[in-house]
Amino acid sequence: MIDIQNLSYRYPGASRKVFSDFSLKISDGRIYGLLGKNGTGKSTLLYLISGLLRPSKGSLVTVDGVSSFERRPEMLRDIYLVSEDDTLPGISLKEYLKICASFYPMFSEETFYQCLSDFDMPTDIRNLHALSMGQRKKVTMSTALASGCRLLLMDEPTNGLDIPSKALFRKVVARNMSDDRTMIVSTHQVHDVEPLLDHIIILDQSHILLDASVDDITSRYAFRNVSPEEAQSTDVLYTEPGPMGLAAIVRRRDGEAETQVNLELLFDYVELSHGAIR
Repeated sequence: MIDIQNLSYRYPGASRKVFSDFSLKISDGRIYGLLGKNGTGKSTLLYLISGLLRPSKGSLVTVDGVSSFERRPEMLRDIYLVSEDDTLPGISLKEYLKICASFYPMFSEETFYQCLSDFDMPTDIRNLHALSMGQRKKVTMSTALASGCRLLLMDEPTNGLDIPSKALFRKVVARNMSDDRTMIVSTHQVHDVEPLLDHIIILDQSHILLDASVDDITSRYAFRNVSPEEAQSTDVLYTEPGPMGLAAIVRRRDGEAETQVNLELLFDYVELSHGAIR
């Protein structure tokens, strides 16, 4: 479990704090979507969890009871961070694989090569640094999933991927997740990850506008198109014009089928209502 209590953080020289008296708990065995506008601290939060940043004050970020900023080897070998602007060294894939396998005790070479194959990547790469952004993402995500780490932190993982690769990303992640693994995905590309998520967190600086499981949301609300007349109903919480009419969030009726969460619609409503989803 990740436990954040009364966290404050300000970048050196900045006039404004990114977080002030911020608290959050992340349970094990789920895939979390971490959403928020630019500048709300999504990436900063991932770096604080991984220990790459240290809280300015307040209680420490702990991962399974261990302070993350201490960056103890036993903690680091169980956390993998895929950053938005990941770079790779100018070495061969074979050399890179050897380094990763020596750092992560549960690293699976078989999983690594299977992920690369799923991403349609070659295995005879001589210079990883020369790869395109999308290709680097595929190598880094394959490494993360093969690492055996129980906590995976992904910052904009689908940036740089083409449309077919984004679909492959969802399949590869789903195939390699297990009940003892936790993944936190920070992204603006919400449609790329919608089918994967178990839990949604929406941030607004130091405020959590939404912290709810997908099951809870879909048990209470439906995401579907409505007519202009139906939009006037008190059961309709929010509407936006869409290509098929009015896209809406409505209170789910008895016997109504579950619908997939429309993350973009949900985000817009939660932002507009300052978290007052009811």
